[in-house]
Amino acid sequence: MRGLSAPWLMLAVLYSVSRPRSGDDTTSSDKFQDPQLSLVVPRDSGVTVLVPKLATTLKEYTRQQFANDLVAGVIVGVVALPLAIAFAIASGVTPQAGLYTAIIAGFIIAGLGGSRVQIGGPTGAFVVIVYGIVQRYGVEGLTIATVMAGVMLIGLGLAGLGGAIKFIPFPVTTGFTAGIAVVIFSSQIKDLFGLAMGPVPAEFVEKWRSFGEHLAFNPAALGVALSAILIIQLWPRINRRIPGPFLALIVTTAAVHLLHLDVETIGARFGSISGGLPAPHLPQVGWETGRQLVQPAITIALLGAIESLLSAVVADGMIGGHHRSNMELVAQGVANVASPLFGGIPATGAIARTATNVRNGGRTPVAGMVHALTLLLITLFFGRWAGLIPMATLAAILVVVSYHMADWRTFTSELRAPRSDVIVMLLTFFLTVLVDLTAAVEVGLVAAAFLFMKRMSEVTNISALTREFADESLVDSPLYAKSGRNIPVGVQIYAIDGPFFFGAAEKFKETLATVAGRPHTLVLIMRNVNAIDSTGLHALKDMIRRFRAGGTAVIVVGLHAQPMIALQRAGMVELLGEDNLVGTIDEALDRARARSS
Repeated sequence: MRGLSAPWLMLAVLYSVSRPRSGDDTTSSDKFQDPQLSLVVPRDSGVTVLVPKLATTLKEYTRQQFANDLVAGVIVGVVALPLAIAFAIASGVTPQAGLYTAIIAGFIIAGLGGSRVQIGGPTGAFVVIVYGIVQRYGVEGLTIATVMAGVMLIGLGLAGLGGAIKFIPFPVTTGFTAGIAVVIFSSQIKDLFGLAMGPVPAEFVEKWRSFGEHLAFNPAALGVALSAILIIQLWPRINRRIPGPFLALIVTTAAVHLLHLDVETIGARFGSISGGLPAPHLPQVGWETGRQLVQPAITIALLGAIESLLSAVVADGMIGGHHRSNMELVAQGVANVASPLFGGIPATGAIARTATNVRNGGRTPVAGMVHALTLLLITLFFGRWAGLIPMATLAAILVVVSYHMADWRTFTSELRAPRSDVIVMLLTFFLTVLVDLTAAVEVGLVAAAFLFMKRMSEVTNISALTREFADESLVDSPLYAKSGRNIPVGVQIYAIDGPFFFGAAEKFKETLATVAGRPHTLVLIMRNVNAIDSTGLHALKDMIRRFRAGGTAVIVVGLHAQPMIALQRAGMVELLGEDNLVGTIDEALDRARARSS
């Protein structure tokens, strides 16, 4: 398998099969009713509506709403400060890289995005993939991969594929999200316990083996970490205005320096943190390295799309709104092109920070922009103080993040799902932990695709009607207005029930291969076939040609709109003959009798 191109294309195909617009990309005024097909069709279905939410929310903006957005933005900016630093360090880059990402990407995502309240920045979902890229290709390789991912996201949004992300199976997202949480937790053990050891191995098993060889921990570091965890967990019961992670950072940092505790700090490991933003820089990467970075770039784009749209959906539920998925993807793409040019890392919508924004009154993209400006001011005027933050405190923050990220209740409940879904989830989970996230997403999507094909073949049924029509399911159908009719000699009737996709094509071939003798007429009832794909068309065309070569006429009964259009485009109406496309079984039997007489 090379890259994620096959699963990526699979998502596009699934999206094209059922293409309702997500969010409010298509309004009711953009639809018309086709009286013949009885379908609601978007009038401009080929056009992607790309209007940032900022442009529409400002039309009715008030002074009171600005006050609410200002308060919410400042609070979220304070919440984002320790998270941005912690995610950057866990990803294998400098602390300021996380701040640059939250500032630049956060501002762009809010200003151009398709959600009213989305907060963008570095998230835990990227930690695993970013760390792997940095270890293999260096920071410059990460910059190129992130820019490539941004371009991909822009392309997806412009192509109107925002709705395709909803076709990513739930077991896949559950599996790799829980796997990422385990990897993040594992990466923080050294700082959480203050272990005296060298660089931590990247491989999961070797990492824990190394921890076992360095069991002597630093009581001061562990005490700081446990204190930070307690503050984060208990403080919201006292006051929700002041974020728990920020308070934990302030209290533990002060305690370490006032009590002169022997705990490693950001400054001790990374040196001083400069304030301000760096000049934009695009590194030079050779063709071979760039080619190798395509696969990680696709993974970054896929994760960014999933996380941002999932966060937008959650936000919609909280405010009763509708996001514009395609515009959101474009904004995420622009942010991921711009952020790495200033030394940032991949960014996406952050669910926890978005929820904090909503709970504190943020209702327009202005709050997200204020959040970015708040971080900019903190970086400019207080950035040098960040070097005093204990590494144990950041480890504690990430341990709490990983616990909530894992969502173990959902994970364990999914174990009671159908066996095939459990297999996909566990496969994705263990590959994320033991191999890498790229392989996990690839294999998870491909496994889910094969299981989908298997289920489709099981849903669709091909049956032969070889007796008098007395079946209740046939008599009650408008297609079979009369009962008690006999099948004439030399006529065989088969019914297809369910979508005629690639999964059912082989079953169709096997069933038709059992036709006894050479009937002069074969009647194929497709009243219950609502959709057909190219594989089904190919199987149907082969069957028609084979039977017609043997002197057997083929009559198709009760085609729906989509299969009829597909047959017309494939040139199969001419192959069958228009007279052999009929609406009821009576017409089919009359044609069969006329042919035999």
